[in-house]
Amino acid sequence: MSGFDKVVNSYEEALAGLEDGMTIIAGGFGLCGIPENLIAQIKRLGSKNLTVVSNNCGVDDFGLGILLVDKQIKKMISSYVGENALFEQQLLAGELEVELTPQGTLAEKMRAGGAGIPAFYTATGYGTPVADGKEVREFNGRNYILEESITGDFAIVKGWKADRYGNVVYRDTAQNFNPMAATAGKITVVEVEEIVEPGELKPSEIHTPGIYVDRLIQGTFEKRIEQRTVRKG
Repeated sequence: MSGFDKVVNSYEEALAGLEDGMTIIAGGFGLCGIPENLIAQIKRLGSKNLTVVSNNCGVDDFGLGILLVDKQIKKMISSYVGENALFEQQLLAGELEVELTPQGTLAEKMRAGGAGIPAFYTATGYGTPVADGKEVREFNGRNYILEESITGDFAIVKGWKADRYGNVVYRDTAQNFNPMAATAGKITVVEVEEIVEPGELKPSEIHTPGIYVDRLIQGTFEKRIEQRTVRKG
């Protein structure tokens, strides 16, 4: 197989090199499109003092929330506390450092980091505590704050399909934070439902080019629903 082949055969290999104190960027929104098996591997490794960048922190017993149980996360950079009581408890007790970031700003921090852009100006958060201590500039009569981009030691991502070269397709809403996260890791690990041979995916279908992907693994997924709602008849 070509040297472009990104496939690894175990979750141990997928996250080899993960150390205490590292920064991890995780795709997903709520419980949609989360790299659930890679998160479970971090739990098994017992890595500590992690900084995790993700829209939210899962729920108490699933997703990133399982890393809170043994206090593996030191700092959370996110936009939403969500349905996670343990997250709230550790935040209020001062056991977890939390940097709340507007959702669109968080997405752009990942995208800009992946694009090699160190910082950008945004109007979002101006005049609020989000802007405290940040540089302000005026453009065309409107004030903007300077936000620094984000990169991580690892990026963990959930895709739908990928070929062996690491070209990834996301399905529907799983296109949330995953494409941005995939660009922003020094080592990007993607888990997918199906791996196909190079040439089977149309170039126009691909969301994340393989140049961003370092390791690729096929997994099975629970795909838990955070809030199950049914229409009343």
